[in-house]
Amino acid sequence: MGARPDITAWRPRVEGIDEVFHAHFADHAYPMHTHDAWTLLIVDEGLVRYDLDRHEHGAPSSVVTLLPPHVPHNGGAATPGGFRKRVLYLNTAQIDADLIGRAVGRPVLRDPQLRRRVHQLHRTLENPGDELEAQSRLALVSERLSEHLRDEPAAPRVPDRRVAHALRELLDECFVEGLTLRDAAERLHTHHTHLVRAFSREFGMAPHQYLTGRRVDLARRLLLGGMPAQEVVASAGFYDQSHLSRHFKRVVGTSPGHYARAGSTDY
Repeated sequence: MGARPDITAWRPRVEGIDEVFHAHFADHAYPMHTHDAWTLLIVDEGLVRYDLDRHEHGAPSSVVTLLPPHVPHNGGAATPGGFRKRVLYLNTAQIDADLIGRAVGRPVLRDPQLRRRVHQLHRTLENPGDELEAQSRLALVSERLSEHLRDEPAAPRVPDRRVAHALRELLDECFVEGLTLRDAAERLHTHHTHLVRAFSREFGMAPHQYLTGRRVDLARRLLLGGMPAQEVVASAGFYDQSHLSRHFKRVVGTSPGHYARAGSTDY
């Protein structure tokens, strides 16, 4: 009897990602199968060997693997001890269907920057409430994947101060309730990836960092005003108590509870 696999799977609240799948397999081997989504794979331990369109490939930990939808493939460990992997199943709208043929011929992408971006996206997806950050990271990952498949270098990106300031005004209007990156792009009549790049270039931070900062500032005021921390969560736009505490401590340097107690001292 084989070792029981260690598996985590969930569907995030992020448009464009159908499923997140993390797994450690000691001896499992996938039979030939297909997916109706793009399979974006990184390996953290071991080596995965697979066949795609009757050609053998390997997925070591240093590369990004992109398997196209509807194309049969299998997979299994090529090293003792199995493998540990993280997978994103991307909706077919994320990458043009006319690139499926190119992806069949070159599923292995040797790009350290892309590997880091996919890792960061996974880390973001593990934290409910950080959907705008996940959407921004996904936009940059999808753009990079398309550039690889098209063999096209990134086009020169002209600074767009107008759209950056328009996005900041939009975030100021709805930072508590939040908004999706795609909604922002539609309201500002531009591409969502362009929004992320323009804002980051103009203000030195990503849109999600600005939004989180506004929420933390509001949380500080509410805590000093005597509002209980559990009520501050929703009032300042956080997902839950853990979400508030994580970002509050990262920005302010202490927990919401300690901050509130320190602020209640009379001087």
